[in-house]
Amino acid sequence: MELKLLNDQGQSSSTIQAPDTVFGRDFNEALVHQVVVAFQANARGGNRAQKDRAEVKHSTKKPWRQKGTGRARAGMTSSPLWRGGGRIFPNSPEENFSQKVNKKMYRAGIRSILSQLAREDRIAVVDSFLLDTPKTKEAASKLKSMGLDSVLIITDTVDENLYLATRNLPHVAVVESRYADPLSLIHYKNVLITKPAIAQLEEMLG
Repeated sequence: MELKLLNDQGQSSSTIQAPDTVFGRDFNEALVHQVVVAFQANARGGNRAQKDRAEVKHSTKKPWRQKGTGRARAGMTSSPLWRGGGRIFPNSPEENFSQKVNKKMYRAGIRSILSQLAREDRIAVVDSFLLDTPKTKEAASKLKSMGLDSVLIITDTVDENLYLATRNLPHVAVVESRYADPLSLIHYKNVLITKPAIAQLEEMLG
């Protein structure tokens, strides 16, 4: 698979041969969906708390006698059928939403996403992406000159200046190749990868 190689001005001077084992796979929509949903679920935390019938404020006195009133029998006001009663299956802060995805499936999903991005011409390669100063204005200007407004930058190592300069840009993210996740890959419009990061991706996913 050939990927376009960009210079500092964002011009495509030539192409680079990327490994087909990572960027030349067929797109598996069902697998990608499963991997993305599992990634989001594993990042989710239990933040809801509800009370069962033992925890709600209530009286243990029988509301009315069992027979002769014409109303349905009732034992106490904490019944889940009553307004203000406890929940039958309450949500708990310790609730576990995680989904298990095998490493083989996860890596195959990443390869499938990268391959589809390459076919859609949404991946570009640069020799390196470094900044002289940790200035957001400098990073924004450089990305604008390259024609990239929404971009995920994948590098072999995250330079401190690059991290500090891009952390306030809302549509830009910088990650190391080992931390590239499926959600970020499909969220951003473009992906910019450095040459050393391609070698690392081939080693991890190939």
